[in-house]
Amino acid sequence: MSAPAALFRPVRLGALTLANRMVMAPMTRARAHEDGTPSALMAEYYGQRATAGLIVAEGTHSTPLGPIGPNAPGLFTAAHQDGWAAVADAVHAVGGRVFLQLMHAGRLAHPDFLPDGTHPVAPSAVAARTEIFTPSGRVPAVVPRALTEAEITALVFDFVNAACRAVAAGLDGVEIHAANGYLLHQFLADNANTRTDRWGGDTAGRTRLTTEIARAVATTIGPHRTALRISPSNPYGDLTETDPHTTYTALVRDLARLDLAYLHHSETGTDLDAEIRELWPTALVVTPVPLETGKEDAATGALARGADLVSFGRDYLANPDLVHRCRIGATLNEARPDGFYGGGADGYTDYPALGGELKPGGRGAR
Repeated sequence: MSAPAALFRPVRLGALTLANRMVMAPMTRARAHEDGTPSALMAEYYGQRATAGLIVAEGTHSTPLGPIGPNAPGLFTAAHQDGWAAVADAVHAVGGRVFLQLMHAGRLAHPDFLPDGTHPVAPSAVAARTEIFTPSGRVPAVVPRALTEAEITALVFDFVNAACRAVAAGLDGVEIHAANGYLLHQFLADNANTRTDRWGGDTAGRTRLTTEIARAVATTIGPHRTALRISPSNPYGDLTETDPHTTYTALVRDLARLDLAYLHHSETGTDLDAEIRELWPTALVVTPVPLETGKEDAATGALARGADLVSFGRDYLANPDLVHRCRIGATLNEARPDGFYGGGADGYTDYPALGGELKPGGRGAR
């Protein structure tokens, strides 16, 4: 993999100066304890990958009804906070920077792993036509319960409280997850949000919750510690957005007023990508459209189109020293799918590094 030289130049993000423009994307790995507390193995895993310009740690639920699956991490108890503090310490010990992605699964949760078999919640009582991974395997999604006005208001405070815990744990900031089919994306999508109150009905209604959460978090922990992710037109979780251009230009205009640290945008391959870059005033992290010619060309193209940083996903699963490998054009380790979700060190912290930048186990010379 021969990456563009621009990837290795420092960049400013909020109050931070990052060593390079490579971002480790948030990826669910299901290695937390049963109660959602991050494990020591998670601290080792993230410490190993700390040469990324920025790590965005995996989606973390801010409320008991928010997990995406078994052994997903949470951040609403003191034990959760202590677990994430160990992750922050491991990353910072080797000079890395780490934001935490805050999320809520919404209708993509399931009674099989929610407390006391509770039904999942969503904007509206509309089931996703998909399957959910549970301790018993994949099962059809259930019809969720529509959130009440009071519960929606409480959700804003849940995100704020989790963000405060993230800062108290020593993490560098939070990325609010409004993408990839989860709750805030469900509010944005007109097939999942059929509400007629102030939280739905039109563009302003469907974008309101995302904007209010971003504003509340930024006001509380500082905009320089707050970011947000979007994925326009992403159908994951059975979502349909009939007019993504109107939805996302309106949302980005509202968010632009908040002076957030960055916006994480999954490219669509349409004119919307350029318009979002034009509308967004601070750092833009891009997950580029994949190219048949390879990831290096995708990264080069994203930077040429105005991205400040580029997000890398699966390559980081198998390559703790991905920055070093990309810089010298080394061959990448192949990821082993049987270790993607759940389990122990196998397929998680046992991938070899080349040496010279970071040793397996989270410690080493740079």
